[in-house]
Amino acid sequence: MAAAPSPAPPRILLAGDAHGRLHQLFKRVKSVNQSTGPFHALLCVGQFFSPDVSEEDNPPQPGDVSDYLEGRAAVPIPTYFTGDYGPTAPRLLSKAAADARGFAPGGVEICPNLFWLRGSNLFNLHGLSVAYLSGRKGLGGPGCYSQDDVDALRALAEEPGIVDLFLTNEWPAGVVKGADTSNVPPQLLDPQGYDPLVAELVTEIKPRYHIAGTKGVFYAREPYVNDSSLHVTRFIGLANVGNKEKQKFIHAISPTPASSMSSADIQARPPNATLSPYVAPPKSVPVEDTPKRPAENTDLQYWRYDVKRQRQGQNDGSLLCFKFTSSGSCPRGSKCHFKHDEEAREHCQRGVCFEFLNKGKCEKGPECRFAHSLNEETAVRDAKPRSDRRPVERSCWFCLSSPDVESHLVISIGDGYYCALAKGPLVPEHVLVIPVEHFPTTITMPAEPEAELRRYKNALGKYFEKQGNTAVYFEWISQQSRHANLQAVPVPLSKAASVEKIFHLAAKRLGFEFSVVNPDGDANQGRDLLRSQYDGKSGMFYVELPDGTLLLHMLDSGKKFPAQFGREVLAGLLSMADRADWRNCKLSKEEEIKMVDGFKQGFHEFDPAE
Repeated sequence: MAAAPSPAPPRILLAGDAHGRLHQLFKRVKSVNQSTGPFHALLCVGQFFSPDVSEEDNPPQPGDVSDYLEGRAAVPIPTYFTGDYGPTAPRLLSKAAADARGFAPGGVEICPNLFWLRGSNLFNLHGLSVAYLSGRKGLGGPGCYSQDDVDALRALAEEPGIVDLFLTNEWPAGVVKGADTSNVPPQLLDPQGYDPLVAELVTEIKPRYHIAGTKGVFYAREPYVNDSSLHVTRFIGLANVGNKEKQKFIHAISPTPASSMSSADIQARPPNATLSPYVAPPKSVPVEDTPKRPAENTDLQYWRYDVKRQRQGQNDGSLLCFKFTSSGSCPRGSKCHFKHDEEAREHCQRGVCFEFLNKGKCEKGPECRFAHSLNEETAVRDAKPRSDRRPVERSCWFCLSSPDVESHLVISIGDGYYCALAKGPLVPEHVLVIPVEHFPTTITMPAEPEAELRRYKNALGKYFEKQGNTAVYFEWISQQSRHANLQAVPVPLSKAASVEKIFHLAAKRLGFEFSVVNPDGDANQGRDLLRSQYDGKSGMFYVELPDGTLLLHMLDSGKKFPAQFGREVLAGLLSMADRADWRNCKLSKEEEIKMVDGFKQGFHEFDPAE
């Protein structure tokens, strides 16, 4: 069978300083999307909010940010912004800041389709690795980046892999050095208004694209060669939305993710490439006494400090590794500089504060949502419900922090999803793809975990295909659903064409008919359509066929639906009727561990979490 064609690269729109003119910006986005789209996302750099102080005292004008936050207007495509400053920004972002769950690498959603990229971080956007530095250089406080934000990016620069896009608001000092002066706008020759620290960061991160705003002009520099790296970097500076000079404020790119490019393509050097405009400087440019972002943002902050200390080579055997303590695994393994303590891990599972475990005290005191006691009864009693994330269900089979989870079945852990072999599997490589957080269905997961789910599905597809199989995915959602799990069952390629027929036949026998969600077979679009149809109350069963088509059955309220329906249908397809009930297929723990080890060995080369 011929290999499946590579997916088309994501199509991304870039925009400069919006200055609060969202109506004008999104009108242009809609026009571009209709004429040359569709586009997957819009990335905005530079000042997103209005610079006009008078707007603080006047009612919102049509098309300004308030219209979108309050639901009077809709954001047309997923939009991400970094310029969280301006006179109106603190007021408009106050609710989102209060409700923010941790550091939210993929952005804090302040209204449907609008994401605030806060601080600094790295996230995956349709396969693209995107790093960002939010805010601007300043004396600290709202809208200014901090030393901690810079340190976190420097730490991430040491991690393996190539960053596809780096978003900053301010331009790097020296960017026009060595460029073709005939293409450089005159105003860029003034050395004022550049940020030398951004130049340091881009030198270390070495992204394939660096996008910036704030200078009020459009400028696409010739690609430049990075020191000690094989790929080139392209800098794109964007003008302000609606500028009077008619400078370009929106630009489209469609880069293939570096993770899926061949070595030859990554190393390709355009004929107009120049040397790097930046002299690799010592890391000496200070952030002007900027305070660290407050620790109340939740325990996810410790991940950043772990990364920072790992990079600096600190090796204090008395400090705990947050990654291991919170999740039970650490990708650095024996190379980690911090302690992997099973007893601390158990205390963490019971809701004990990580800072208390690590230091013996917690600066938050009574404000902390976690317990400050190693006594089991006291810890369970004192641990407070958390308003900023879904609670861990201590009796849940699928919550990684639950004592009931069978962690030996886990084969891969990502940021938003993990994979585990099914208990009592239909076939030896029957996999469950499970949200890390306690969500009742994968359909309601946020955008960033959804992108990770696509990566896991892509990896499983490649793994199964190598063995002559293809994947069938299904999920049953009911009002009683507690923790979602998307089941992935490999079936032989020779039976792929029969999957749809047997599901339709099984539906007919139960007295219903499936509806086809996406006749074109685009599975990603199909899931988006499912999400738009799901009201959060009704039950549903859906199955994704090998060709990407989704079949959907909405469940009538109060009407019973067989919980094992998907498994029973595939058991019939595979002539395994005796294995339709998972309870008939239980294995010993030793057999399960052996099966997991075998799966990991074969899946390793495809695992997106590696």
